Amino acid sequence: MTKQEVIICKNLEEDLRNVISSHKFDKLFILTDNNTSQFCLPLTENIDTVKNATKITIGVEDSNKNLETLTHVWSELSNGGATRHSLLINLGGGMVTDLGGFAAATFKRGISFINIPTTLLSMVDAAVGGKTGINFNGLKNEIGAFAPASEVIIDSEFLKTLDYENIMSGYAEMLKHGLISNHENWRELLLFNFNDNIDYKSLQELIGKSVSIKENVVEQDPFEKNIRKSLNLGHTVGHAFESYSLKGDNHALHGYAVAWGLVCELYLSHIKTGFPSERLRQTVTFIKEHYGKLHFTCKDYEALYELMTHDKKNESANSVNFTLLSDVGEIKINQIVSKEEIFESLDFYSETMG
Repeated sequence: MTKQEVIICKNLEEDLRNVISSHKFDKLFILTDNNTSQFCLPLTENIDTVKNATKITIGVEDSNKNLETLTHVWSELSNGGATRHSLLINLGGGMVTDLGGFAAATFKRGISFINIPTTLLSMVDAAVGGKTGINFNGLKNEIGAFAPASEVIIDSEFLKTLDYENIMSGYAEMLKHGLISNHENWRELLLFNFNDNIDYKSLQELIGKSVSIKENVVEQDPFEKNIRKSLNLGHTVGHAFESYSLKGDNHALHGYAVAWGLVCELYLSHIKTGFPSERLRQTVTFIKEHYGKLHFTCKDYEALYELMTHDKKNESANSVNFTLLSDVGEIKINQIVSKEEIFESLDFYSETMG
């Protein structure tokens, strides 16, 4: 898989102009959702090339990350005269970069694309690392491909357009990166101040560290055969929580589901691989204070377990494969966890989160 260039930019207009000029293309397309079209696209339109690009707009919610929306993007590319030499800019959150990347990867067997993530979640997770895809048949990211953007441009100015919940959604992925890296980064993340006005300069420094952690892991294992599975910490249970929430009226943001998944998976790490109880307590306390709780009862355990059995990391239909930790930065991949232990972790979640 081709390595992508990640640019932590200081001047969006200058960096984007330089990136676009480095490409040879016949037509330029830019994909946004309804929100980024209104709030983020104007920040790029001083660049003549972008101003004249063909605009494609899709819906905002993750429920739009589906085959119907993907078909719409393909149709817009085709009707707009896109060729194998065209270039697509994905300007938006994780839904836009996931779906736009997959559309680019599959249109005419692949066209080049640039990601400009506008949410914290997409900056530290979705836009970086080359995973693209859509939800299908009620399951998160069930259809997709490994296809890295040629460049990812990260600018914390976009974060000023976000509400608290979307900032915290992205921060959960950063917390995961801290847990799989080192004690210093993990502690720094637990101590960041969200109570007053957010220090976006300091946050951008943390974003840079988080992206570097993910880049290092992806470079070692681009197709998720080994150590890249560490990036799935919190996601086996988290994706089940997220899919479960989609069946009701209160759809959980991805990062919130991952944070709740971390509670369960760090508990499993404690009982299976010896993750220290004090670090478990500190991390769970942070999550409880900042993310609230997903409400379910023991009657929902079977449905949640069934969702976990569909996780893409599983090597058989009869087992659930986890990434666990024996300590911060000490990763244990391919940990098979029994149904009883998973139910025990759900009990821990319910009791601990209140």
